[in-house]
Amino acid sequence: MTSRLISVRRVLVLLVLAAVAALPTAAGAATFPDTIRLPDGWQPEGIASGRGTSLYVGSIPTGAVWKGDARTGRGDVLVPGQAGRSAIGIKVDRRNRLFVAGGATGKAFVYSARSGADLASYQLAPAGAPATFVNDVVVTSRAAWFTDSRIQQLYAVPLGRHGRLPAQHKVRTLPLTGDLVYQEGNNLNGIVAARGGRTLLSVQSNTGKLFRINPHTGVTREVDLGGASLVNGDGMLLAGRVLFVVQNRDNRIAVVKLSHSLSRGRVVATLTDPDFDVPTTIAFQAGRLYAVNARFGTTDPQPARYDIVRVG
Repeated sequence: MTSRLISVRRVLVLLVLAAVAALPTAAGAATFPDTIRLPDGWQPEGIASGRGTSLYVGSIPTGAVWKGDARTGRGDVLVPGQAGRSAIGIKVDRRNRLFVAGGATGKAFVYSARSGADLASYQLAPAGAPATFVNDVVVTSRAAWFTDSRIQQLYAVPLGRHGRLPAQHKVRTLPLTGDLVYQEGNNLNGIVAARGGRTLLSVQSNTGKLFRINPHTGVTREVDLGGASLVNGDGMLLAGRVLFVVQNRDNRIAVVKLSHSLSRGRVVATLTDPDFDVPTTIAFQAGRLYAVNARFGTTDPQPARYDIVRVG
């Protein structure tokens, strides 16, 4: 191996480590197990980190949310399941609230990340919309933004002074125009905010394309990935200009280095783990990266085992 190849590999490794190191870490001795077991039959999709070393994982069929400790691996159900609810993508905001994308319900739900109390629910897609799937969420200082994988639009739940939750009539639908064209299957999925919320980034699962979105106009511009594909792209995390994209059925996480303008990106590394079993979303906690195994395609999901994986 030439010294040039060794140098390139070192640069890529340092790039990923620098992105992780830039995030908060927990002090003191810790165990931080490699895998954290969720309740059997949980059927997870979204994972989020919260205060301390907490992790939150939603349940697709019930809308329940489990809260655990990344340090010890122990946890319990925080939000009980309810009829007519679902939990897909989830995020915890700085006011310690859980924002949950409701999938085929066309709704969003907000809970206390401390007590699990029900704070609000919103009808995002028109009631009875035949093809909606509210998939993921990102929370900025001004709004919670939700993707819809079936309808070419975003939903904004605006936040008032001191993060006050709005009334239903304040919820806004943002049609998406520009380079993005929806196709059959799952389209926009994971979403992150850049530049203090002035730009949104989202991955189109079925095409493998990445898009910048203007949250004021809805105009989309494709990010030039130099021919690389993020097909099966699901949950995403942004650390500076390093974007982590879970490619669920490929059992890997693509690491994309974005340009200053966010108009271009280069896949500089791929993260895998022997414990991956269709990971869907990721979260940083205590300087570590965690993915949740959705195990899509499991023949009998109700009694099946589900885990959170500390990415090795």
